This record gives sequence, structure tokens and C-alpha cells, in this order.
Amino acid sequence: MSKNDKKRRIGKIITLLKKRYPDAKCALNFKSPLELLIATILSAQCTDERVNKVTKDLFKKYRRADDYAKVKPEIFENDIRSTGFFKNKTKSIIKCCSVIAEKHKGKVPSSLEELVALGGVGRKTANVVLGNAFGIPGIVVDTHVKRVANRLALTENQDPVKIEYDLMELVPQKEWTPFSHLMIFHGRYTCMAKKALCSECVVEDLCPKVGVKEG
Repeated sequence: MSKNDKKRRIGKIITLLKKRYPDAKCALNFKSPLELLIATILSAQCTDERVNKVTKDLFKKYRRADDYAKVKPEIFENDIRSTGFFKNKTKSIIKCCSVIAEKHKGKVPSSLEELVALGGVGRKTANVVLGNAFGIPGIVVDTHVKRVANRLALTENQDPVKIEYDLMELVPQKEWTPFSHLMIFHGRYTCMAKKALCSECVVEDLCPKVGVKEG
């Protein structure tokens, strides 16, 4: 399939998914770029629902980047323990918030390059923050986007960064952030890893069903 054919097909996919998931958006609760950054780091290998429960109290206790940068690791680990992988998440959060406090005057930077340079922040997290906190288009490649993009034959890659670049070439830039939400919702509620609900899929006619039974 040519790139132009893929572009036309992805346009149809976006239209259909918008009708199916009109309320698709970031499921993490936040009121500032810093809160979204913290919540996104915590969401790795954890449900958004669990993260939202944890951050409800966490965001009252820690309000500035400096608060996270100066907290003792063992105390913070206990605060976020229920999100899993709490030791690694604690290191990432303290590290990136230390850089924000020291080099960015306590403000979360608004460019991809500056965000990934914080330490503990990858492209996926950076694009979540850019798209949802700053309104700067970015494609988020999480496990759902990776799976759905491969099943729909929008990419043949498995590496998240390569998938991101493949999708950036096909999806109009203004749609990057909403497209990410749509793909995540579709992967979460219809095109699941263990059992895709093909009979309920609004883009079934546009899907080659490649690897549907794969995780």
C-alpha cells in the first residue's frame, strides 16, 4: 500500500473513531503541566484509575518541582507505592524535578528536546505533556497505540520511536494529539491485546486483521 493510500485510509479511520469515541481524551487528572508530568511517569505499568487515586493526595502534598526534588526517596516511595515500580518512578521524578527546579526556574519546559533532556522522561511522556498541557501536537505511542497501529497496518515497526515517526508521516499534524487518544481508547475498549472485539469494531472494514490474535 502506498503512502498516499495509507493517508486516505487513516483519514477514514480517524473519522470513524471520532464517532465511536467522541469523548476520547487524556484520562489522567491534572491541573498543571507539572501535575501531568508526574501523573504520566506514575502511569507506566499502572492503570490511569489507580494513578488518579494516588495523585489526589499527592498533588496536595507536593505542589512545586522543588517539593519533589527535595523529598527523601523513602518517603516518596511510600507515597506512590501502589502504582508499582515505585523505586524507579521515584528516581525518575526526583531527577527530572531537580532539573526543572535548577535549570527551568521550576517551570516544566514546553519543547520535546527539553523534556526528554530532563532525565527519566521519554518521548511518550514528553508527547503526553506537550499535547495535553501545552496544546502542542504530539503522537503518543503506548502499548495500545503500538498494537492498534500494527493491526491496522499503519506501521510494520515494533520500536515506539519508529512507530511515532511512521504515524507522523500519515496523520495530519493538527490531529496528532486527538489521534493518540482515539487509538488508546480503541485499544483499551475494542482492539484489546488478548481478544479483539472485531464484530464491534467500527474500522473492521479498513483492517487487514494482521496479528489480531497477537499481544
